[in-house]
Amino acid sequence: MEATDIQQLSNPQSEIIDKGGKIFYLKHHHQIIGTASLLKINETTFELGKMAVTGEFQGSGLGKVLLKYCLDFAKQNNIHRLILFSNTQLAAAIHLYKNFGFIEMPMEPGHYVRANIKMVLDR
Repeated sequence: MEATDIQQLSNPQSEIIDKGGKIFYLKHHHQIIGTASLLKINETTFELGKMAVTGEFQGSGLGKVLLKYCLDFAKQNNIHRLILFSNTQLAAAIHLYKNFGFIEMPMEPGHYVRANIKMVLDR
């Protein structure tokens, strides 16, 4: 985790929600098993971030459900562009993003240390 991650996850209300972002959770029998956030960049552009599914539920298709929910939310709320930063070592995640129409874009330096790929979905 990077300093930005720690700051956002330690203060989700002030760092994500109060800035116009959203946080979504997947729940199974009163247990949170997945999460994703939409971080506001401007009125029509958000960053898809903090998307994860608990280890025991990975590979069950729940990442797809979570991503679809985020995309549906974006469409309903006139969010025209979603960006994300990831790492190509996360092959399953990259494959999922591509299946939903995200395309690779040039990566600007210095955004996230761990990221080596930027992907964008224009709606």
